[in-house]
Amino acid sequence: MEKTDAGTSVGVEDPYEHVGRCDFLAADGRCRFAVEHGDRDPQFARERRQEEYRCPVAGDPDETGPTGPWEWVDCPHFRCRDRDRECARCGLAEVRLAHDDERPLLEEHHLSYADAGTVDAGTNPHGDGEAGPLPAHEITVYLCRWCHAKVHDSWARVDDDVAPDPEAIAERESRRAREQSELGFESAAERFDGE
Repeated sequence: MEKTDAGTSVGVEDPYEHVGRCDFLAADGRCRFAVEHGDRDPQFARERRQEEYRCPVAGDPDETGPTGPWEWVDCPHFRCRDRDRECARCGLAEVRLAHDDERPLLEEHHLSYADAGTVDAGTNPHGDGEAGPLPAHEITVYLCRWCHAKVHDSWARVDDDVAPDPEAIAERESRRAREQSELGFESAAERFDGE
């Protein structure tokens, strides 16, 4: 199982199994990293420009799924951060109150860490014929605080089919009750009736 630098489990064997799409992939199949941040990697931007900025993983946008010659792991600028504001393990939804400094119910959980291995010169997808470390990719999902602790402190897995922890449900419902009370309407006459 994948481990953090501190040696704790991240709850997955292969982080790329939890990837939907790259954050830089545009709806038309183009790589936004090459267009918007080409100065960070001019060679990569030049290669993408020669192919009309087409993502080498996504391939043809009219086809379903990635159809390009690369895999997500091959792209040096791949990044996938989960946008769903619910726990990837138990499904607990986030409830945030405005102007409240309480600890969030959900936390970002990193599935990938640097030093995952090396690529040899013959299989380098960038065609430069050089061996080197695999790129460190940011792959994150949201986990509730309770699942996050279980994944790091035990053999719990991100893809376990579990129900939310009772403490998590109680905390969420407490926040929902406060949210509902803030949304309630009270006229000035009712508010100042006793004065």
